[in-house]
Amino acid sequence: MHGEYKTPGGKLVVVDVNVDGGRLAGAQISGDFFLYPEEALTPITAALDGLPVTLDAAGIAEAVEQAIPAGTELMGFSAEAIAIAVRRAIDGGAEG
Repeated sequence: MHGEYKTPGGKLVVVDVNVDGGRLAGAQISGDFFLYPEEALTPITAALDGLPVTLDAAGIAEAVEQAIPAGTELMGFSAEAIAIAVRRAIDGGAEG
């Protein structure tokens, strides 16, 4: 499944994810945002794996926020932007 969200600042967040047994699996996050250090994307993406597909955007954002390593800088996007893109992927592009 594929979901996209353009942030108010104009940055694009893209999430591609599969569903296995009602849970997210194999998530990939991409887009034209900036993240420092880049390696922080690994734990952020891993935080999505295993989340139930029924979880709302606020719950997804909370899981992502908890996975962001200390000192990480997200520029042009947020945990909420990732969550909206995930919900759009699950919901087939609808507002999440």
